[in-house]
Amino acid sequence: GERGQPGMNAVGSPGLPGFPGIPGSVGSPGLPGLPGERGALGSKGDPGIPGLAVPGFPGEFGLPGLPGCQGDVGLPGLKGQPGRPGIPGGDPGPPGEIGRKGERGSPGQPGPVGEPGLAGNRGDCGKPGIPGSPGLTGFPGVQGLPGPPGISIPGPTRRGFIFTRHSQSTKIPACPSGTAELYSGYSLLFVQGNEQAHGQDLGTIGSCLQRFTTMPFLFCNTNDVCSFASRNDYSYWLSTAAPMPADMAPISGRALVPYISRCIVCEGPGMVIAVHSQTTAVPLCPQGWISLWKGFSFVMYTSAGSEASGQALASPGSCLEEFRAVPFIECHGRGTCNYYTNSYSFWLASLNPRRMFRKPSPQTLKEGELENIISRCQVCMKTPN
Repeated sequence: GERGQPGMNAVGSPGLPGFPGIPGSVGSPGLPGLPGERGALGSKGDPGIPGLAVPGFPGEFGLPGLPGCQGDVGLPGLKGQPGRPGIPGGDPGPPGEIGRKGERGSPGQPGPVGEPGLAGNRGDCGKPGIPGSPGLTGFPGVQGLPGPPGISIPGPTRRGFIFTRHSQSTKIPACPSGTAELYSGYSLLFVQGNEQAHGQDLGTIGSCLQRFTTMPFLFCNTNDVCSFASRNDYSYWLSTAAPMPADMAPISGRALVPYISRCIVCEGPGMVIAVHSQTTAVPLCPQGWISLWKGFSFVMYTSAGSEASGQALASPGSCLEEFRAVPFIECHGRGTCNYYTNSYSFWLASLNPRRMFRKPSPQTLKEGELENIISRCQVCMKTPN
């Protein structure tokens, strides 16, 4: 319905709402529209599913041709269509089992003999054979004819007196004039085994060993067993002027070389003796004797609480060319050597002839004054007649 007129704008209460309008009637249908324009071309569709490939059935065999007349050649028949392929066989079967191992064949016949090989290299020389046993003593030969008289020629000086000289240094001493060298070595003084000492006379060849070792001997028992340094064993050697190490450490190996005295063994034409003066003056050799060297009168020695051992005063070994309070060094089986405070040496004293039968006066002298109370000596050799 139509909209009502607005109410009066007067002062007072609002008017009542109007009644709803009556619904309008349905309109008549419109006229038909004009045809629309042609639509655009649609997109290409997806390809279809391929059809099943089913081979066609083979054609039937043609009828055989009629036989030709005798004497005439018939026309060739038409070629038939190829047959269709056969149906494939089934799936391959499983693999067969592994066959058993064949038995070992019999050995073959020996091959032909090979060609001779090339000549080998020459072998090394063999070791010397074991010396054979000495042969039997032959029969004495026939006595020869006497020879003609020989020519008289002065022969060499007769020799046969052997002695040892010690340098108390690393230098090998020389044999005195008129004597010949036999060999050189190292100055062994004495050895101690099981607290038993055994000394060497420094004037004999036994005091000059050609090889040095800290333990030159071994101990053997009744069980046929020998051992080194098994019974508190020591060896003692004449030493040089080389000082003791500052740290007092034992000396071993090549470091021992500067500490061991050298010696030489000589052979002379006459007897060799030592003469002692018991004074600070060097004594004279007897008439008919020549001087070999001068020195200090060495008597005895001891160390490590062992028994003492000494020198025969007639031997040239009792006349050492240099004086030292401790003229020897102590060595052990463990391969070391050193100087020890329990080593002692004994020397002939220098005496005043006017006090020979008086009580000796005790006195102690220190380094620098010691040579003033040590007896001097000289080694002499008798000249040949």
